[in-house]
Amino acid sequence: MPSQATAVDVDTLKKAASGTIAAWEDRLREVSRIIHGNPELAFEERLAAETLATVAEEAGFAVERNAYGMETCFEAVRGSGEFTVVICAEYDALPEIGHACGHNIIATAGLGAALALGDVADELGLRVVLLGTPAEEHGGGKALLLEAGAWEQATVSMMVHGATGEDLSCSVTRTQAVDRFAVTFIGRAAHAAAAPDKAINAGDAATISLVAIGLLRQQLADGIRLNAFVERGGEVTNIIPARTVVSAEVRAHDLKTLEDVKERMLNCFAGGALASGCTWDLAPTEPRYENLVQNTLLAEAWDRNLTALGRTVVQTSRLGGGSTDMGNVSHAVPSIHPMISVLGANGVPHTAEFAADAGSPAGEQAALDGALGMAWTTIDTVTNPDARDALLALQDARLPGATRSPALG
Repeated sequence: MPSQATAVDVDTLKKAASGTIAAWEDRLREVSRIIHGNPELAFEERLAAETLATVAEEAGFAVERNAYGMETCFEAVRGSGEFTVVICAEYDALPEIGHACGHNIIATAGLGAALALGDVADELGLRVVLLGTPAEEHGGGKALLLEAGAWEQATVSMMVHGATGEDLSCSVTRTQAVDRFAVTFIGRAAHAAAAPDKAINAGDAATISLVAIGLLRQQLADGIRLNAFVERGGEVTNIIPARTVVSAEVRAHDLKTLEDVKERMLNCFAGGALASGCTWDLAPTEPRYENLVQNTLLAEAWDRNLTALGRTVVQTSRLGGGSTDMGNVSHAVPSIHPMISVLGANGVPHTAEFAADAGSPAGEQAALDGALGMAWTTIDTVTNPDARDALLALQDARLPGATRSPALG
């Protein structure tokens, strides 16, 4: 660990981080309101990305817009130390209900943490990267950015997500892996009344498959999820359809289980094709989201710092049912993706109620607390010789290109 980091008192660094966030508080709250009030869908987050990039630039960060070949991605860098922390800012919204997943909180917290760490980067031997990561809800923006090399220089990565209820310990917060794909059945069209015997009914293939999937669910372990719907199933009643498309997904708490269950689910589609006489084809609809792996060193530091902020951290073994492309990042570099509660919120994520909570003063406070929690966690980590050396050793052992996993497998 560099002597410059050991020579500075940790409490002094943390007070400096707190001071930076306090100095930027009004602006950070404004950023949260701008993003919340102007929801943008995946890969269309132009206002959000520009708002964040502009503030980072004002704070002395070197900013690259349209980074890694993605229009609504930006990368803001400050500091030149050997230890690189990549802080992710999500900012895409949901159709119809806006920021019902609270990505305005995520983006604002990421910006605040970066601002705070940027001011002490030289003392810490730290390189701070604020990475704007589009399309988390659908599209797998981080998977695409991994393939493009956005984490090749990362020592660690982190972000924080808004939630309701109690603050759950980062160490036990989990998400599921999810694989999304489309199955296309091809048969032969014919008039439904005049020549039904000439048809091969692609609609039957879809129906048989969905019934088989419904029966399969009974034989699966708790927590595994199979979902599917007919995206295209014909045009009119008097033509037996020659083509149907079923959109599907499978979720599980680890990749091996997901692979095993997906194979069983695909057998249902194969059975539908066989029974109806159709052919069938499989294609991914977006990158696979991997399950989340929380780094123990970072997670324990986060829990301590959240407690130091006056929040109550609950230790439970509850497993999450959602998925995030931050899971992909956590398989590539040591990472954390904790949750921070919007205190007093009544809605649950992906509802109109939570969208309102995310835009409230309590939502803004969650972003500020999340920013400080990430900044303090980073400070604790880089000033701890054992933790710093262990994480840098993992980075040094990583082969060039090891983080650049293909987004679509």
